Amino acid sequence: MNTRHSRQSFLGNNSEATLASRTVGIIGLCGGGSHVSQQLAHVGVGNLLVSDFDTVDETNLNRMIGSRPKDAEDSTPKTVVIDRMIREINPNITVTKLDGRWLEHEVALQSCDLIVGCVDSYSERDSLERFCRHHKIPYVDIGMDVHKTSAGFSISGQVIVSAPGQICMRCLGFITNEKLAKEQENYGAAGGKPQVVWPNGVLASAAVGQLMALLLPWSLDIKPSALIEYDGNRQTLCHSSKLEYLKHKECKHF
Repeated sequence: MNTRHSRQSFLGNNSEATLASRTVGIIGLCGGGSHVSQQLAHVGVGNLLVSDFDTVDETNLNRMIGSRPKDAEDSTPKTVVIDRMIREINPNITVTKLDGRWLEHEVALQSCDLIVGCVDSYSERDSLERFCRHHKIPYVDIGMDVHKTSAGFSISGQVIVSAPGQICMRCLGFITNEKLAKEQENYGAAGGKPQVVWPNGVLASAAVGQLMALLLPWSLDIKPSALIEYDGNRQTLCHSSKLEYLKHKECKHF
């Protein structure tokens, strides 16, 4: 193991080579996706497919890791910003930029060992999970939201691992036909959702931890959790209480 990764040698004698040989897709590159890209570059994943259809604007600068004011001025594609950031961290990583909608790059994404989704809508999550299940690719999904309450505002979020043969987002009740229908009815009416950098960072770190547990179980008691819930007001991450009731459930959806 070279000096660069010597501090993570506890992950296993072959961990450096294992990570260097793996391919991870990251869908959505602003809030959560930029954090995930940064961490995977530091940890040494060798091949990253980064996908986003959008360009940087002024509203992205409060949370998109690696973005600069000039990127907003120039409307730089988000894939270009993330590619630049990754290469500045670790020039040995192979970065493939997938501009446009991820559905336009299904063939390339089939090569992934894992896919991380950092998207906003239920419909996009549903499509990503279906794609990953069809191709037997573990899928890690992250998301956050801000709700108005009587006391002010509440920040919440989740990290979901949807792996072949395990329970899915529909089993968890996170994706339902009712939610998809309601979202479709309100399409385009919701406007920009509240987003800040630190919840994205917390959730991205938890997602990378889940991903690493899938690739490199460094302890016998390491098992990725299907659902981690985040309370941004209390600054806590915990395994969802739903999992106790679902521990013997077989997925009927895939």
